[in-house]
Amino acid sequence: MFTLALCRPGATCRLRHSWDRCQACSCRGFRTTAGQGQQVGLQEKQVGADLEMPVARREAETLFQERPEPGNQYLEDALLRSYLQAHLPPKVLEEVSQELEGFGNRLLTKIRSLGWECELNPPVFRQYDAWGQRVDHIVTCSAWKRMKEIAAEEGLIAEAYERRYSNWSRVHQAVKLYLFSTASGGFNCPLAMTDGAAKVIESLGVPASLRNAFDRLTSRDPRKFWTSGQWMTERRGGSDVANGTETVARKQPDGTYHLYGFKWFTSAADSDMALTLARIEDAEGRVKQGSGGLSLFFLRVRDEEEKLNGIQVQRLKAKLGTRQMATAELWLNGAKAELISAEGRGVASISNMLNITRIHNVIGAVASMRRMISLSRQYALKRVAFGKLLKDHPLHMQTIARMEVQTRGAFLLLMEMARLLGLAETNMASEQDQLLLRLLVPVAKLYTGKQASAVAIEAMESFGGQGYMEDTGLPVIVRDTLVLSIWEGTTNVLSLDVLRSLTKSRGQAMAVFFSTVQNKLESAWSSAELQAAAQSVQDAAGRLARFCRGAASEGAAPMELAARDFSYSLARIYAGALLIEHAARPGSSRLDVCAAQRWCRQELCPAAAELRNGSYSAEESSLDGALVYDGSPAGSRL
Repeated sequence: MFTLALCRPGATCRLRHSWDRCQACSCRGFRTTAGQGQQVGLQEKQVGADLEMPVARREAETLFQERPEPGNQYLEDALLRSYLQAHLPPKVLEEVSQELEGFGNRLLTKIRSLGWECELNPPVFRQYDAWGQRVDHIVTCSAWKRMKEIAAEEGLIAEAYERRYSNWSRVHQAVKLYLFSTASGGFNCPLAMTDGAAKVIESLGVPASLRNAFDRLTSRDPRKFWTSGQWMTERRGGSDVANGTETVARKQPDGTYHLYGFKWFTSAADSDMALTLARIEDAEGRVKQGSGGLSLFFLRVRDEEEKLNGIQVQRLKAKLGTRQMATAELWLNGAKAELISAEGRGVASISNMLNITRIHNVIGAVASMRRMISLSRQYALKRVAFGKLLKDHPLHMQTIARMEVQTRGAFLLLMEMARLLGLAETNMASEQDQLLLRLLVPVAKLYTGKQASAVAIEAMESFGGQGYMEDTGLPVIVRDTLVLSIWEGTTNVLSLDVLRSLTKSRGQAMAVFFSTVQNKLESAWSSAELQAAAQSVQDAAGRLARFCRGAASEGAAPMELAARDFSYSLARIYAGALLIEHAARPGSSRLDVCAAQRWCRQELCPAAAELRNGSYSAEESSLDGALVYDGSPAGSRL
């Protein structure tokens, strides 16, 4: 698409690509240097001069609006760099920083333009060839294929399993994926499932039959690298895998299995392999229902001759977003597969994959927030409204600053999970670390998914009507962000998962949570600037502890009603503690302190607040249904 430049009479018109595509191909951008202040100052003088000059005599500008041009993502992300400086060992920091700066340049000059090509050229399903033979070919663009090569070259999966930096390898990988996410043209999704599949195979001890698959999933060689699918969703169930899975597995004489069933929603359907759940038939053709009847299988999507492995593609899904990636409905009609879990232990075996994909979901959420804020703040340096730049309108800057605070809290939650995962994978995690990781993964996923949607929509609004235009690329980010509260478990499903994890730990997880929060506040009590924020977090933790004790005596029903607010409370309290810890470190900036203070001004424990309002009573619960169905036939039956 093109935008017609505004030209003065007699001048030659010029055509310009949409700003997002131009930005992907440009190396220019505002950086935090002395030159930036001079550049903005000159721009402000020019704005003033233009406003004083009669319209007929003004020098025409090349565009109605100037496009925002962020630079190297790594160099412009102050929080990211300060986190790495605070945590990584000096030698690791030196190597990682150099690599990330180079990766930031590659993203700016090469990768982002490929991501836009993926958006402009979504996958196409070709069911038959010219001679009427069924081929079920999912055609992807060259840019999508190049993204797969880049993922291998950059070691976006390999980094976590090579463990070059020991327990810091997961942090290194998470940072690279965070930088890559919004430039990837949707390729971050297959990478999430690929990482999850590698984790499952590693947790099984990399059996000989899966060695080739593991080596390919974690390869840096683009010619060998594989991506994986995660085929769980079926027609009867989304998150309700235990009751919704109908696919059956029939054992063959050679010990393999043939799978029969319908997979309703398979992301990255062009992947090389997949892990999937199915129910094993006994000799009489019977299967066991419930989660205890599910087993985990490995399968190749295509055979050695590149023919589909007993798979028929029904259609590609027409989605609101993530259109760059092929999501399909698949019939499994005798797909050859290998049983890789103990029989009936499929859900337990695939849980490692779900933890990894949920962390990737958080990476995508935080990356989307950071990208939208980066574009918004650059636009504020260029857009003139009501006689001055947007950056000089206090309300506008307050709005972006509020988004920035939310993004900082989400980023530190992400880094905390990556840090804990790195410890667990190198056998350096304590029992407390492992309990905390199990709790934080669903909490961070559900909370950042909601944060990302809110920030993306608010940031889009900061561009005015321009934010609603397709060729700016902003609606793409918004659409792709909205799925993050749905993928890998909706907010309510994960809130209930949080409760299950607490029940399973018999109170140990909450005890670890509270003690960790207190430990992270320790360094703040000696800081006059942070004492009030630390007190807010401590008070909120106290209210949450009292809430837990009270809920335990009320039974399961009130706690289920409170599950979402309870999970939000966990997220806000823990993120507050992380922000305070980061602000209290030696060498912190005034803005680190400011972000911690502002985060802690919000309601940190909504569960306790809603309890005071009576929101979890049986009476309120019965009114919920009445309100929802007021005026409908169903309402008369409530």
